[in-house]
Amino acid sequence: MLDTLPSPNPGRGSGKGYDIQIAFVFYLHLYELLLYLPRGHVEEKQTTSKSSSDPVDTIGGIDAHLLSVDEVYTRYSTHPTVGLELAAVRRKERDGKNIISPPPTVYWKKTLDYIFGGFNFLMWISFILTILSYKPLGPPIPLTLGIAVLLILVIVVSAAFYALIDWNANRIMKSIKSLIAHEAVVIRDENQQIIKAADIVVGDVVVLDAGDRVPADMRVVQASSNLRFDRSLLTGESEMVPGALHATSDNALETRNLALTSTFVVQGTCHGVVFATGDRTVMGRLVKMSGETKFKLTTIQREVWFFTKIVSYVALFFFCLSILLYGVWLRASYPGYDTLSSAIVNSIGCLTAFVPQGLPICVALSLSVVARRMAKRQVLVKNLATIETLGCMSVLCSDKTGTLTAGKMTVGNIAFLDDIFDVEEINERVTKASDPTVFSAFKTLHQITRLCNGANFDTTTNHLPVQDRTIKGDPTDTALLRFSEALSIPELGVDVSTLQQDYQKKFEIPFNSNNKWMLSVVSKVNTAGKNVESTWMFVKGAPDVLFPSCGSVLQSDGTVVKLTSRARQTFATLQEDWSSRGQRVLVLCRKPIEEIKTGLSPNSVEDLMYMEMCDLTLVGLIGIRDPPRPDVSPSISIIRRAGVRVFMVTGDFKLTALAIARQVGIITQHVVDTIQDVRAAASEKTSPKDSIYLAKPSDDDPIRSLVLTGEDVASLTSLDWNVVVGAYTEIVFARTTPDQKMRIVEEIKARGDNTVAVTGDGVNDAPALKAADIGVAMGSGSDVAKEAAALILLNNDFASIPVAIELGRLVFDNLKKVTLYLMPGGSYAQFMAIVANVLLGMQLPLNSYQQTCYSITNDVIMSISLMYEKPEWDLMQCKPRNARTDRLTGWRFFFPYLLGTFHDLGNPNFYGLMLWPCAMAMWFLYMNQQGLGFYKVILTFNKWEDGWQGYTLAQLTQFVDVGQGIYYVTVAIGQCGTLLAVCNRRVSILHSNPLWGPRRNLLVLVGMTGTILICIVNLYGAGFQRVFGTTPIPGMFWGLPFTFALGILLMDETRKVIVRKYPKSFIAWLAW
Repeated sequence: MLDTLPSPNPGRGSGKGYDIQIAFVFYLHLYELLLYLPRGHVEEKQTTSKSSSDPVDTIGGIDAHLLSVDEVYTRYSTHPTVGLELAAVRRKERDGKNIISPPPTVYWKKTLDYIFGGFNFLMWISFILTILSYKPLGPPIPLTLGIAVLLILVIVVSAAFYALIDWNANRIMKSIKSLIAHEAVVIRDENQQIIKAADIVVGDVVVLDAGDRVPADMRVVQASSNLRFDRSLLTGESEMVPGALHATSDNALETRNLALTSTFVVQGTCHGVVFATGDRTVMGRLVKMSGETKFKLTTIQREVWFFTKIVSYVALFFFCLSILLYGVWLRASYPGYDTLSSAIVNSIGCLTAFVPQGLPICVALSLSVVARRMAKRQVLVKNLATIETLGCMSVLCSDKTGTLTAGKMTVGNIAFLDDIFDVEEINERVTKASDPTVFSAFKTLHQITRLCNGANFDTTTNHLPVQDRTIKGDPTDTALLRFSEALSIPELGVDVSTLQQDYQKKFEIPFNSNNKWMLSVVSKVNTAGKNVESTWMFVKGAPDVLFPSCGSVLQSDGTVVKLTSRARQTFATLQEDWSSRGQRVLVLCRKPIEEIKTGLSPNSVEDLMYMEMCDLTLVGLIGIRDPPRPDVSPSISIIRRAGVRVFMVTGDFKLTALAIARQVGIITQHVVDTIQDVRAAASEKTSPKDSIYLAKPSDDDPIRSLVLTGEDVASLTSLDWNVVVGAYTEIVFARTTPDQKMRIVEEIKARGDNTVAVTGDGVNDAPALKAADIGVAMGSGSDVAKEAAALILLNNDFASIPVAIELGRLVFDNLKKVTLYLMPGGSYAQFMAIVANVLLGMQLPLNSYQQTCYSITNDVIMSISLMYEKPEWDLMQCKPRNARTDRLTGWRFFFPYLLGTFHDLGNPNFYGLMLWPCAMAMWFLYMNQQGLGFYKVILTFNKWEDGWQGYTLAQLTQFVDVGQGIYYVTVAIGQCGTLLAVCNRRVSILHSNPLWGPRRNLLVLVGMTGTILICIVNLYGAGFQRVFGTTPIPGMFWGLPFTFALGILLMDETRKVIVRKYPKSFIAWLAW
């Protein structure tokens, strides 16, 4: 016979549990262990001086599960009620902290990735070809060597920047994950204490409750009959594993009487004695065996990597084509026009022209920047992919208790069959009564609220007032515990101190989401003789679940009468009244039973109690108030304006859920449909081709509200679900089980392109949190919920959700701006320079050095400034992005970019179509000023030599050097107009600019200034002039490019006017 003690429910876990997402690496090792673990009985002790070099041998030596409970206490020098004494704790702390060391980093692999990753491999190709062009393919020209040096510097700087960004991102993620308080409840010196999980030592008696993470390897020594573990992080199996007191297998990984680190208690309660901590746990050994955790690309990173490959293939194709044209055509038709060395160096521009060197940098930087911003809001992002998905959220399914409501429950009303009380008036009414015994039922009610309770006070806070004490337990039990502790009616013998002395808890079935009730068996201490009423079964739970099991009812004076249909209707009406005011309603019941026989297994006792769940005496109803969080209603308004539907998914009673939903703005309509309306609509839409019910309501549809219960959800057909998901904007799902919550999420995800987020804090929310695209857990929630979630609101601030959505959208918007800035303008301008040289026989208007320098300095500096852009004013008024169709580089960007077609006039790709003709016009204008008209510059091929049009070769070379500087400056300054144009998608720069106002981003100004300074250094620096042949340019060619930049900006302003005025026009459809 096992005595099951209730346990607290704070957020607990092992030291770095959240940092280690390694289950997928462990399965092979675990399989090997299950097959080959030795079966010997080796004494397993923890020391700091010696440890097996082979983790398999060490795990195989575990034998704690083979010991009896008494032998466990003896081996680890501990006691079931005393725990460890302080002196023993201090001695055992020398073994080290209970922290699992992260897998070692393979730095040489990371270094190679930094050096050759991104577009650096194209830079390596360019570097090798440039070196070959310097020697042996051509004469050793300083320009060629200078380009090679520049390329290797680019590789070094890029690698260093990638390393810095990666280090900074890891630092940010570690710092915000360290905000989670990992705690555990242990018994030390006869008191239950909350300590840091890292401070657990071998021999500690740990108390675990449903929802807790197991903080160390421990042997189960006390357990409730319904104890269940989730070992999915360790084994990959999603099925719950029953707990047990005795060994069920010789294999330590298969037996059920061990609770292993980083697994979870998903049902029941237990006590365990720690036998291994930190790196000596099974999880610690497996981490050591598995090596480094495999890096996983986020969605945008995968998309950028795919785009990088496409761009690289295109760049290599045009490079090879340029070399091929030289070898097949130019060398034969125009001998002397180019040498092999110069052809290679000039064609390198094909590799650099298409390379948006700043894009990979900006992707990594953007996610880190947003993660830091979220950390300031106390929002923990467990992986960077979550940030991207937030911007796509189209449905938010929220739990009620602890998420929409404050989770700080208080008892508000008490009802017996013949009387109703407000909590504040109980003592007053009893005192004023001529005969206090007319309220004798309060004694029974007090017994149930105190003894049938899964919460406990933290003994270190017992000296504080009741309302200020720390309680370990769920909000409902916490409210009842505070109520029972504060309730004192001496006239009726209602006193908490005598109650705990008079009764002993013998058995308990904790509350779970399927039963929706809790059961405790208590016996009166020091009872003379065998009194049948010395043992009581107390039950509390949902009225609609327990009413059918009741056969009698207790009146306020303590007398028991038959529970008639009229009495049932009285209680049902009262439940509806309280629920409609947003209160959670519980029914309290009791039943005298025979004393439980000793020697029965927990499962046998549990079966016996289920058999006794009939003919209960209904004691009374309790109404518990749980007001909505003050930040929820305005947050839901913002979320709904952003095009995100908000549904409530709760296990609470329908009327309670509906009342809270109205208070927070989830339900706004007076008329709320039910399952009958859904089925009527489904019968009219029998064809699966009726897509109106496959995704979401259209903008023109009226807002419709719906409430469904768990029974309704279980009976819905596929056609019914089409109606539910596709026709309703406001939905409340009430009285749902964890499995039904998960089904709701899966059905919504299966229809259309919905991206579903789920918020929750309890064990019952974990399946839905895992099934969702984005799981959001409250910081005060259970460890199971926080493990399943991708996002944790550390300060339980619901208002952080719309901020997170906005930041998720901002990441995509800013990366889109970077892509549109980097690709069209600079790429077209550089590529057309090479086309003119190869196909039109014109001198290269932009030499290889200038092309390379522009790509890796000018463009990168200005593009990085875009990552610090603030959200546009209408960002949270736009519809959610479709993750499947709205890509960072979709076909509307990619094909126009490659083909240069003129339907770009509706798309920012037209920046490139405008910029390169401007730069080319400046080249021809300067040449014309030197007496070389248009037809004297193009199609010259090998005629451009000494004596052409009366000029010496030195003069012609000087003309080309100046012209190249003009082309370079025109492109660099013209891109300033592109930068200002992409800062806003639809709003005019007159209303939203980077220099002042709410969207001020002075880094844009810094970037534009920086790019001009780079141009000045390149053209006027003596060293650059000597090595790369750059030269100063006439003053007018510094001024004219600013007019081109202004022209690009004005053209884009015109495009935005069309998009705003005609949002459904063809140009608006093409626009980004």
